[in-house]
Amino acid sequence: MVIRKEIKVGAVFVIALAVLIWGLMYLKGLELFKTSRTFYAVYDHVNGLVAANPITIKGLQVGQVNKLYFNPNNPQKIIVELYVKGDYPIPKNSSARIYSSSLLGAKEVEIIPGDSRIMAKDRDTLLSLIEATLGEEVNRQILPLKRKAENLISSIDTVAMIVQQVLNKNTRENLVQAVEHVKQTLENIAHTTGNLDTLLGSQRKNIADIITNVESISNNLRKNNDKITHIINNLSDVSDSLAKARIPATIAQVNKAVSDLDAILVKINKGDGSVGQLINNQQLYLEVEKAARDLNLLLEDIKANPGRYVKFSVF
Repeated sequence: MVIRKEIKVGAVFVIALAVLIWGLMYLKGLELFKTSRTFYAVYDHVNGLVAANPITIKGLQVGQVNKLYFNPNNPQKIIVELYVKGDYPIPKNSSARIYSSSLLGAKEVEIIPGDSRIMAKDRDTLLSLIEATLGEEVNRQILPLKRKAENLISSIDTVAMIVQQVLNKNTRENLVQAVEHVKQTLENIAHTTGNLDTLLGSQRKNIADIITNVESISNNLRKNNDKITHIINNLSDVSDSLAKARIPATIAQVNKAVSDLDAILVKINKGDGSVGQLINNQQLYLEVEKAARDLNLLLEDIKANPGRYVKFSVF
């Protein structure tokens, strides 16, 4: 059977097209005749992740990023399509972590297997994680230090302004005077210390004698401890005896006597009774004084002239 030329050309074209498609898929890492699965992960940002970036599991490359696009239902989110070759078991709660594989910042996606017993199926969505780059981590660590440094500089500036305002001409002069006074005080203290050293040196013998006397007194007290204890016990007995005595009754009687005397004095001050009349009645006092004076004159006259008052008759 003679094959027509058009059929040969068509067959060659189809074979070439198939080889071209296979080659492109192979170059992209997509193999047509091997088991593969597609997973999805949703991120807020992808940090420079692009299609064809590798996908690894425990350091072994198992696929590549197929494509990235914004979520049509939520443009704030980015959907990453992950093409995974082979039938490696991936738990349903596994995470797809974007990280930098080198210091230059090349991005990769690492699938971190979870602990679920349920395996993820084709077209399932995995959890998403993003590892900060070295620069981002450095910035994150340095940013608090930067803020603290800015606050410190602001505080230093404020303190400098306050010091500048406080340390005006008058304040500086006062500080100089204060320093001079402190200097004089220190000199006086040094002089006093020198005098004290001199005094201690000259009175060292007297101080030694005083210490000796104190030690002697202490020894005497220690030797006579029993006698001192006996004296204290005797004092305690005396105080007990005084406590047992009828001192309260005696004090009560004394208080009663004082009260009675106070009542008598009150009556005397009021003029009650003879004594009160004598003290408070001026006229009575004068009459008594006059009678006493007349009586005194009469007694003197009787002594001088007894014959005038006493007459004797003789038979």
